[in-house]
Amino acid sequence: MFQIHLIMAALTSSVVLLLHLASSAAAPLLCEEKVVRLEAEIQGLMNVINEQHRYIQELQSSQTQQLQLIPNMFLGQQNLYRDCSEVFEDGNVASGLYVIRPDGSPTALSVYCDMSNGGGWTVFQRRRDGKETFDRTWSEYSHGFGDLFSPEGEFWLGNEPLHRITAQGNYDLHIDTEDLEGNQRFAEYKNFRVDDEKDQYQLHVGDYVGTAGDALADARGLNFNSPCKGGIKFSTYDHPNYINAAADQGRCIRHSRSGWWFCRCDSGNLNDQQFKGPFEAMSDDGVAWYVWHGWSYAIKSVVMMVRAADLENPPPIVERWAEQFGPNMVEGGQPAGPV
Repeated sequence: MFQIHLIMAALTSSVVLLLHLASSAAAPLLCEEKVVRLEAEIQGLMNVINEQHRYIQELQSSQTQQLQLIPNMFLGQQNLYRDCSEVFEDGNVASGLYVIRPDGSPTALSVYCDMSNGGGWTVFQRRRDGKETFDRTWSEYSHGFGDLFSPEGEFWLGNEPLHRITAQGNYDLHIDTEDLEGNQRFAEYKNFRVDDEKDQYQLHVGDYVGTAGDALADARGLNFNSPCKGGIKFSTYDHPNYINAAADQGRCIRHSRSGWWFCRCDSGNLNDQQFKGPFEAMSDDGVAWYVWHGWSYAIKSVVMMVRAADLENPPPIVERWAEQFGPNMVEGGQPAGPV
């Protein structure tokens, strides 16, 4: 799969080169036949790119169909944590992997718990270097995908786990972003909730605080001129749910190559295809938070996480020396928990 993406990247670069040559060929000094030949080559390469993209999507669809056939592990009445907030309240102050089982879930799942910034955060999205494609099917976004287990791995925990976690009570959403210059901004929303699949994993957010700007204002229902006054549902290329998806033939999803809560296309799409800084993207098609860097700046990294709003009496975080870390320890000096 990775080799296919490399092939597509090389072909895309060739198309850009040929476009430049075709533009030069249009000059009066070059013959018309050369222009026609270059345009034919460009069209041929574009056809190859489209075929490769369709092939990747077919592979992903096949994998997700197999995923659905994997039997669920039934869990009895066990004392498992329901989220990372309970992990933290139980005295675990080390960021790392833990096992939780949200209310109503027939399965346990491994999650990454971030114990910084007050502790108790359940991380459900991480973007770092663009190695993981987020151009995924509805089923993949429902179940989750990516590398949860590497410290810098990119992943999406899954809309179904995210729904079950946020259906347990009142949750806050926290988003950390960083640009290529190392500047960091955050956005935090109260009353964060994701509906179930029957309601297309519709997004709900409340009051905003932060330094990154409010790119989810449409989801808050504050703008009476918003095209999404009825709510923002999750969309993927095989399951478009956003306003005017039929009219624009899924342009937003095809353009961004990701699943997201689309309203104004990529105004705040943190799952978008990743580029490396300002103006490298042809338009607003990088990881975007437009109220910070505008439409044509692809920010470097993102982490999205949730925490129970009623988290109380967090245990004190005790600074530990590196010598205290055993071979199975992680930052904070505590075991990372069962995985």
